[in-house]
Amino acid sequence: MDSTVTDRRDEPHTDFIYCCGAATEVLKFGSCHLQSGHKVLFLIIPGEMIKYASSAAENDVFGLNGQIEHKLAFIRKHVPIETSLVLVGHSIGCYIILEIMKRNPELKVLKAVMLFPTIERMAQTPQGKVMTPVLCRMRYVAYLPLFLLSLLPESLKTSLIKLVSVVGFFPQLPANAMYMGAQEMREVLERDNTTIKNNLNKLIFYYGAPDHWCPVQFFHDIKRDFPHGDFRLCENGFRHAFVLDAGREVARMVVEWIRGDLRT
Repeated sequence: MDSTVTDRRDEPHTDFIYCCGAATEVLKFGSCHLQSGHKVLFLIIPGEMIKYASSAAENDVFGLNGQIEHKLAFIRKHVPIETSLVLVGHSIGCYIILEIMKRNPELKVLKAVMLFPTIERMAQTPQGKVMTPVLCRMRYVAYLPLFLLSLLPESLKTSLIKLVSVVGFFPQLPANAMYMGAQEMREVLERDNTTIKNNLNKLIFYYGAPDHWCPVQFFHDIKRDFPHGDFRLCENGFRHAFVLDAGREVARMVVEWIRGDLRT
């Protein structure tokens, strides 16, 4: 791999690639076309799901497993096999990264950065205890507006669709988010120690203090179980939803962590 690192900055631009029936947003820099010759690809998996899909019911794109398969399909279809990957996950995105590494162990992962990882016992966390009843029992209330909209005349529905397209809010988004959230509460149970052990030298974990989705005790537990792993506890006061007010600071921090791996 070329060890040269420069300060030249390319302006980012956004492309959309359809994968698993979902319009997948790809942020590109310069002339990157995900083709042979690009040696490293950063794949960022946030703690939220993709927003739009044309065949969600068929492929369950909005479900937790569907989100995992969507990322795997994107890599399989659009990323050359010789490309090295740097995976950056936040919240449930960290769980998705572990699943990606487990389901496709042949991927050339240089480093996987796990920010505020929700990878175990989600329903038992302080926030999980509050949200589990809401997500698992009350989420169907979110479907009520969709049902009421379906009863309207076609002409009125067309006008409303044009309106929400301009505003940028789609009533199905809260329902879809709650659907995936309910699956997270039910399925994210035991920590995947096997996958962590098999990839320990590639993983960096960054835990919040405090974090109501991932208590500090989880940090101490995993550090005890894997004494040779790279586990870090936040000393900067960043909250779980750091993207709201500290995204730039966290990005700089991550760059410093992985700079050496990009030079090898």
